[in-house]
Amino acid sequence: MSLTAGVSENPGAPGPDLRTREDNEQPSSPVALELDHLGLIVPDIAAGRAFLETSLGITHWTPVTNDPLLGVAVQFGSTPNRLLTYELIAPFGDSSPITNALRTGKHILNHLAYLTPHLEASGQHLRSTGCIPAGEPKPAVAYEGRLIQFWMSPLRFVIELIEKPGHRHPFNAPATSAGK
Repeated sequence: MSLTAGVSENPGAPGPDLRTREDNEQPSSPVALELDHLGLIVPDIAAGRAFLETSLGITHWTPVTNDPLLGVAVQFGSTPNRLLTYELIAPFGDSSPITNALRTGKHILNHLAYLTPHLEASGQHLRSTGCIPAGEPKPAVAYEGRLIQFWMSPLRFVIELIEKPGHRHPFNAPATSAGK
């Protein structure tokens, strides 16, 4: 599933040129964003995983990743067809930025995350549409240290940009009932 930032006003016009370019080269046209995951804040990774397994049939999981810089523990899960990936986000450390969301019960369905080939250009595009950065770009352990950045949209939902085009989460196959 992908979203192309910047839609042509002429529906018959060809789409943006999405050919590969060098990392340091600025895009000359709108930036293509690829949906990576839907982020859900949970008080505990194991409890969140158990709920998604029983309620939504999520059976493929990555290992849990603890990220002290971001103050969160995360785990990605998906159905066997891998049409949608969920990210469970739990506090990690005393100064976790998600503690307030858990305390108030707000923003639990937290964000939509998109992969981008160029974080700065995608951020400039979001800014031009009225989005406001929620902080500076930071490296994320779950993406091998590649930069991520969160943005608040004018519609009051959060967008995460991840500078790791083509990334695929390393899901483990579900355990069989004999192996549980």
